[in-house]
Amino acid sequence: MDSKSGSAESIYVPDAVQRAAKILVVGHFAVGKTTLIGTLSEITPLRTEERMTQAAAQVDDLRGAPDKTTTVALDFGRLTLSDELVLYLFGTPGQQRFVELWEDMARGSLGALLLVDPARLADTFPVIDLVETYGLEYAVAVNSFDPYSQHAENELREALDLLPDTPVVFCDARDQKSSAHALITLVRHLLTHAT
Repeated sequence: MDSKSGSAESIYVPDAVQRAAKILVVGHFAVGKTTLIGTLSEITPLRTEERMTQAAAQVDDLRGAPDKTTTVALDFGRLTLSDELVLYLFGTPGQQRFVELWEDMARGSLGALLLVDPARLADTFPVIDLVETYGLEYAVAVNSFDPYSQHAENELREALDLLPDTPVVFCDARDQKSSAHALITLVRHLLTHAT
């Protein structure tokens, strides 16, 4: 994944690639979607971030993120998994006012990696509702901002009212290995439900 240099060889998908899969990276506002895509993408990711304004500060909860920028359309990254398969990662905006974008983004998606902040579980319910509304299989990636405040998996499952076969994994969106593990968990889940 060292092709972020921008050389012509790294910008284009290799000719051998036969298949592409669209994966959504979803979650509530300020959970780490943009960070995770940037961590995993082999190309310089497309970001549609803007600095938060005073008007948005009245709508969005900026606790812990006073200098936050926000995604206003989408994030996009690419990850080549093999000589024949590439994943396109699409990050959705986390605020309710951008929910109209979901229909187009969900179209053609194989599934979603749902990022969760364990300190703000209640913010996750509207996102789960959207994922389920569009019929997407998903895995939950708990973005562990504070490794000392981790909840047990069974507590998170119960709190989020997850089905028993919904995968739950802990990750750090800033860490490539951890983020890759979360994405692999989703891909394995999708493969088991593809039959």
